[in-house]
Amino acid sequence: MTAQIAKTSATAGRYGIVGYWRCLVGIVWREALRFLQQRGRFIAALVRPLVWLFIFAAGFRSVLGVSIIEPYETYVLYEVYITPGLVGMIQLFNGMQSSLAMVYDREMGTMRTLLVSPFPRWFLLSAKLLAGVVVSIAQVYVFLAIAWFWEVEPPLIGYLTILPALILSGLMLGSLGLLLSSVIRQLENFAGIMNFVIFPMFFMSSALYPLWRMKESSPLLHDLCAFNPFTYAVELIRFALYGQLNGYAALVAVACTIGFMALAVFAYNPSKGLIARRGGPGGAA
Repeated sequence: MTAQIAKTSATAGRYGIVGYWRCLVGIVWREALRFLQQRGRFIAALVRPLVWLFIFAAGFRSVLGVSIIEPYETYVLYEVYITPGLVGMIQLFNGMQSSLAMVYDREMGTMRTLLVSPFPRWFLLSAKLLAGVVVSIAQVYVFLAIAWFWEVEPPLIGYLTILPALILSGLMLGSLGLLLSSVIRQLENFAGIMNFVIFPMFFMSSALYPLWRMKESSPLLHDLCAFNPFTYAVELIRFALYGQLNGYAALVAVACTIGFMALAVFAYNPSKGLIARRGGPGGAA
């Protein structure tokens, strides 16, 4: 096995930086083409947060007041507060959508073609992850452009400073999706993952309400929200949208990204990971 790994690494090494770059561009381009061909996916990615912004936020505005908290310098409307959470929702669902695509590719055999290439498995999975992040960032900026007409008007510099936060949060949520794709055996099981992973992560976070409000009503719920990685992705985005850096949230996001990605690379190892129990990279039983 060691000799095989060394041979694979040597083969990949002959391609040099140009070879790795072409591989990365090819994977990102393939994901972009898939996204462009699936217009319903783009619309669905925007419908969910826009429904929350246009309908739920309008109803909750008179019920839920938001005190002056960082990074806001004054009282803000409820739709302004939840916008970063809705941006996180876009990236969360996109990460799960990428997970679904990985499961589909595994069932169709496309995954086998990708993982048996001479490039390291960590690089191939990282390229898939980066491709998903690029798609999610495009969706986020379209959403922010629409939200601007709904009186969600962060400072102009925020549209630039949010980009690094979107990359980091997208990597974290996308790596979680990669890890989940190694666990899902069939496409039919994806609905269960949606119910037991996505919705608890979204609702048990600071996306819809400040953590101090949760602590007043339920200390247990507050602790669960503070343990939720999605909370830190939302806070990272929230501060970045107003030109500030939440250092603690950034550190948590980096740590979670490294942890999720390491587990995903291990899970896709054909000799040790979860894929090995399913007959190899192609997923055959």
